[in-house]
Amino acid sequence: MTNEQQMELTPLQRMAAAARDEAAAAGKLTGKAKPQGGHPSWVPKVGKRPEWTKKLGGKPKGALHPASVAGRGYRPGGGEAAKQYKERTGIQAPRIIAWEITRSCNLSCEHCRAAAEFGYYPGELSLDECKAVIDNIASITNPILILTGGEPFMRPDIWEIVDYAREAGCMPVIGTNGTTITPEIAQKMAEHHISRISISLDFPDAERHDAFRGQQGSFDDAVRGIKLAQEHGVGVQVNTTVTKKNAEYLEEMHDMVRGLDAVAFHPFLLVPTGRGESLREVELTPEEYEEVLTWAYYKQKTSPLHFKPTDAPQYYRISHQRLREEGDTSTAEEYGLNAMTRGCLGGISFVFISHVGDVQPCGYFDMQLGNVKETPFSEIWTNSPVFNDLRDFSKLKGKCGACEYRGVCGGCRARALSATGDYMEEEPYCSYVPRSLRKEGQDDGTLKMPAFALGALCPDADAACEGDGDVR
Repeated sequence: MTNEQQMELTPLQRMAAAARDEAAAAGKLTGKAKPQGGHPSWVPKVGKRPEWTKKLGGKPKGALHPASVAGRGYRPGGGEAAKQYKERTGIQAPRIIAWEITRSCNLSCEHCRAAAEFGYYPGELSLDECKAVIDNIASITNPILILTGGEPFMRPDIWEIVDYAREAGCMPVIGTNGTTITPEIAQKMAEHHISRISISLDFPDAERHDAFRGQQGSFDDAVRGIKLAQEHGVGVQVNTTVTKKNAEYLEEMHDMVRGLDAVAFHPFLLVPTGRGESLREVELTPEEYEEVLTWAYYKQKTSPLHFKPTDAPQYYRISHQRLREEGDTSTAEEYGLNAMTRGCLGGISFVFISHVGDVQPCGYFDMQLGNVKETPFSEIWTNSPVFNDLRDFSKLKGKCGACEYRGVCGGCRARALSATGDYMEEEPYCSYVPRSLRKEGQDDGTLKMPAFALGALCPDADAACEGDGDVR
């Protein structure tokens, strides 16, 4: 691509075009390389099965199963209790549970959905209450249990919670800002068999990251935390909250994460809730979402990292469209529409529990569907009308209800709730116009990669893009 041609594009379009050209040069535009997402990044892909995982079920047979943290017998939400629960209720048990074990935090980040601060928060679940919740969770499923906050390391009994969860058959992992990790905490993570943590970095340099996170030195502290964890054998996933402030630096972020020897990179597309409400003016436009997610689709083809955008269900619609451009003819069923690869998983295979026990479809979905202090988690998961709405794609409204990609995307229900007050309304930050709603000659609203970005590898790009395919 010439300099003159590059100037015809926005910075994000140039970024997407460059990632596509990189994938083409590497021979990755074959339509055979499926988008990442089916294997949860919390789960190691290779390696010898640790002794402590044997109680989770199954017999070790050399290397770990590609979709298992504990060998062939462990799949999140795939244990015997989960199978029996589905037979009994017809409902998929949760595979991933994010649990805010404390809201107290040492930082004051601009985007924080919890608006967390340092200090005491009344009503947080006691250790005994946490154990009772774990027992109830384990009665219906064996999920990945993401212990988060706030800052989870500020809870002094975190290791008791970790051990109890693992003994119950769950897979505890930790979501942290990384700044509180000391050599002692890193050693504790190793002793308590934490295989994976996530740490947030939002800019490729300290000055801008520290401003976003509200504390000078937080960048250096987080990087130190990453290195300490790695020194003790703990894998690190880096999360980045994407806004207008940093979208143009995602390529640099990817390279920095790779340089840090992280195992995964998850860009989180901002959902403006909590303190993030103040960031609405820097939230990406629908067109910018399309550009960033198109970049991510092509970048993951050449990245050595486990690379998956989060809080961005339309990524899976974009993946299907781009795969078809490349000649892929897979059916919707081959992707496993109710597996981890679906866009919005809230209430379907993912759920959030707050520091005081409120249950929500996700941390950004500002609606409490029950409290585990009053009602067992399993009953809330089974009986909540909201959860049951979210599992019924036919109830989606507006563009999402009419969209041929609703089965793999579903739109962000938290954004719909925040923008309209109705969690089943259309995703407000999706530019795509469903086929059934297009007027004659109307554009579908997606990013059109320019011919000079496609090059000789796709001379009939426009023809290849025709026919979106029905993946309801």
